[in-house]
Amino acid sequence: MASIKLQDITKNFADKHVVKGVSIDVPDGEFLVLLGPSGCGKSTLLRMLAGLESISGGEIHINERRVDELPPTERDIAFVFQSYALYPHMTVRRNIAFPLIMRQHRWWFHIPLLGGMAKRRIERSPAVSQLVERTARTLALTDWLDKFPRTLSGGQRQRVALGRAMVREPQVFLMDEPLSNLDAKLRTTMRAEISKLHQRVGGTFVYVTHDQVEAMTMGTRIALLKDGVVQQFGSPREIYEAPANLYVARFIGTPPMNLLQATVNADGSALALGGEASMPLPAHLRGLA
Repeated sequence: MASIKLQDITKNFADKHVVKGVSIDVPDGEFLVLLGPSGCGKSTLLRMLAGLESISGGEIHINERRVDELPPTERDIAFVFQSYALYPHMTVRRNIAFPLIMRQHRWWFHIPLLGGMAKRRIERSPAVSQLVERTARTLALTDWLDKFPRTLSGGQRQRVALGRAMVREPQVFLMDEPLSNLDAKLRTTMRAEISKLHQRVGGTFVYVTHDQVEAMTMGTRIALLKDGVVQQFGSPREIYEAPANLYVARFIGTPPMNLLQATVNADGSALALGGEASMPLPAHLRGLA
């Protein structure tokens, strides 16, 4: 699969700075979650990684190859959208196989009769049909391959979108809040399914969400953003147990961390909480305040 390196990435829309100097290194096989409230720049960052948005500054490297000047088709990534983006006139089988058909696209595929015959031939070829069948089994979609998206539930449509990404066997999977349209029970189920998929495929995943429960349960690394700036980057445990600043402390946790006003005493050994109340400082924090 692939590692990802974002080096001092910025994005400006006219005079509005949306992403401000983001630098992240993601090792091969990690599940990175871009976490933050609406408008913090996480989806814009994901779209720049995919090549759907240009960058204003910085560099993007996938598998040690600079890709920020390459079109999306040459970055070897797969994108799962929030809205599923399935083709309503195609069966589940054709939706999943579509990226493989387009790999062999020719100009004459646009001729109605001739193009239709060529696409069916590719879809029925052993290499494509076996890969589609295997992917469908993995996602429990075998019984739905010849159905249309309108007959499927929200969770089934989401699995079709995942299947369409999986058959490409990309270096990187990108997911933009893929569970936001599902009900609470189905979201819990799909979180587990995506985590299992990551373990089976072993690829590098980048997942955007504003839901800290999704981030903490699915991610191996979390980048918490605010106003286009990474506030903290680390494992879920590191961010939960050792927040880098007050924003992280207030954002992570349900209920959030309790915060108290206090003053460090003269020798730096304790916190004065007001009145006669005090609290000793751990040895590793003494002298830092």
